[in-house]
Amino acid sequence: MNVLATPLPGVMIIEPKVFGDHRGFFKETFQIERYREVGIELPFVQDNHSRSPRGVLRGLHLQKSRPQGKLVSCSAGSVYDVAVDVDPASNTFGQYVGVELSAENHRQLWIPPGYAHGFCVLSEFADFQYKCTDLYVPEDEGGLIWNDPEVGIPWPVESPTLSDKDLALPSLAALRSGSL
Repeated sequence: MNVLATPLPGVMIIEPKVFGDHRGFFKETFQIERYREVGIELPFVQDNHSRSPRGVLRGLHLQKSRPQGKLVSCSAGSVYDVAVDVDPASNTFGQYVGVELSAENHRQLWIPPGYAHGFCVLSEFADFQYKCTDLYVPEDEGGLIWNDPEVGIPWPVESPTLSDKDLALPSLAALRSGSL
């Protein structure tokens, strides 16, 4: 596999080896020793799968006291996937990494615990997988508003479909002041 560094500490774009022929393709989506070699050593305890239509934007999500590391990928369609540094003590606070993940490019994004995460669907629909390093705890939810001007993510959708919960997420300024 090929690993591409990003400007955010620990966040990596992973390009698995894909073996294809006239029958289709084969790839390993996770193999503990190979991922451990590149620094992904936390155990995965929960797998999630979502399907969403074009224009849906999910995020930017995090858990406050039980942060999840996420290894994410898109097995059908394509998404624009984003990780944002929300640690006020970090040198990269408020910075983001955005990458297209698709069934065609087979890329994965590793997002260590402590980052906010979200994605928007670029194709007719997308199937999106998450391998998580901690369990989802609803009462521990937090996040960052998707269109915070201080972060300035250039989402490739003009009028995304969002949940009411995502529309009510706080700004980066609120995260900076410690009011998750």
